[in-house]
Amino acid sequence: MTNTNNRRQPSLAISLIPIAVLIAGLVSIVIFLGADAVQEMSHGVLLTSAAVCAAIALIYCRRPARAMLTGMRKSATQVLPTLPILLMIATVSATWMLSGVVPTLISYGIHLLEPKAFLVTACATCAVISVLTGSSWTTIATIGVAFMGIGTVWGYNPAWTAGAIISGAYFGDKVSPLSDTTVLASSTCGVSLFTHIRYLMWTSVPSIVITLIVFGVAGFLTPISNGMQTHSIVENLSQIFNLTPWTLLIPAATVTLIVLRLNTALTLAISTLMGIASIFIFQPSILQTIEGSGTLSITSHIVTIIKILVTETSIATGDELLDSLVSTGGMEGMLPTIYLILSAMIFGGALMGSGMLSTITHSITKRVRKSRSTVLSTVGSGLMLNACTGDQYLSIILNGNLYRNLYRRNGLEPRLLSRSIEDSTSVTSVLIPWNSCGLTQSAVLGVATLHYLPYCIFNLVSPVLTLVFAWLGFRIRAIGKRAVA
Repeated sequence: MTNTNNRRQPSLAISLIPIAVLIAGLVSIVIFLGADAVQEMSHGVLLTSAAVCAAIALIYCRRPARAMLTGMRKSATQVLPTLPILLMIATVSATWMLSGVVPTLISYGIHLLEPKAFLVTACATCAVISVLTGSSWTTIATIGVAFMGIGTVWGYNPAWTAGAIISGAYFGDKVSPLSDTTVLASSTCGVSLFTHIRYLMWTSVPSIVITLIVFGVAGFLTPISNGMQTHSIVENLSQIFNLTPWTLLIPAATVTLIVLRLNTALTLAISTLMGIASIFIFQPSILQTIEGSGTLSITSHIVTIIKILVTETSIATGDELLDSLVSTGGMEGMLPTIYLILSAMIFGGALMGSGMLSTITHSITKRVRKSRSTVLSTVGSGLMLNACTGDQYLSIILNGNLYRNLYRRNGLEPRLLSRSIEDSTSVTSVLIPWNSCGLTQSAVLGVATLHYLPYCIFNLVSPVLTLVFAWLGFRIRAIGKRAVA
């Protein structure tokens, strides 16, 4: 039996050591290797920080091994279910490209959209689709990929395009009653779903208005590629793919399945199967190009489809820009992202199992008394938890449980807590390079997290506006006893 008297609760200074190691490692990578290397090398830094955390807990704090395992299990419970979703997103991305869905969307988008209004249109469209589906991930992995292609053809900086897509998708996800994070934030804080959403609108609507204005100005100031180059790319697309509106039945059916609340993995699997069928029906020439000049048979078709789903597939078009546009990574292309997510899961589990995360969060909250500092603390904790746990769901749960009693004690409404969590934890997860959200969207859109971060206007404005409203005391009512500003 473990002697509990010999245990030491980690102090705040001790608890901050693994985080300091993490920050020092990441800063060193940026300084010496550049921002592009962060996602490539973050797993080593995360695992090193986790090892430092475990060593301090087991040797210095005499923490029992089973406590560390409990923390790992808690972290794994939240993170591991997302991994099959990531692999399915990779298969959807590959089949939608080679079946002609994405090329058709790109072609129609170039013909129908106003180039200068592209960023605003991308943001607004992703917002609407995300509201309907309740899923930022699915929105970004489908229509978002098409917008990236359109933006590339018109000469937009990929970071600006990614920022517009992510901003719109996360606004829709945040205010949709179908969103799992919205339901989780409201239920964790004991607030009815629609009360939570109505209160969210006070910060979300001004945030998205500011966002659309910024993207409108940015689009107006962006020089657009000349019409001849754009026409050439569209012409090449039409020569390689059969651009038919029938392929658009696939995204329409996918959105319908999501709205009907079908299981996400099953929806993505069905979408992949529709994409595979579309390759055979609409793009037989693409299939023949990938298979080569060998004898075509059922076996060769099966092998080719497995190759498309699992490995990188490229089509030589004679145009370097178009080559990069139509290439796909398959499940193999998602593996670096999965490795990094697992590394973040181990780091988060070590912090929880060692008791260091608890020490840090309680150190933040124990002196909080005023409404301004309470909201500031909530937002700060959301950012910290996103960075430490690497998972937005776990961060939402921990943040809600951590602050529920504090808000009650300080006479603040629980809906203020649920809104503060959504305005910070939910929307900033995509800005952390090793968080599951940041990793996924970076892999899907092909833009490094630190590159698109400054352009995710909605995700940056939301927490700032929450703090401004708290400072002003706008729409903040006291309950029980009067809250002090």
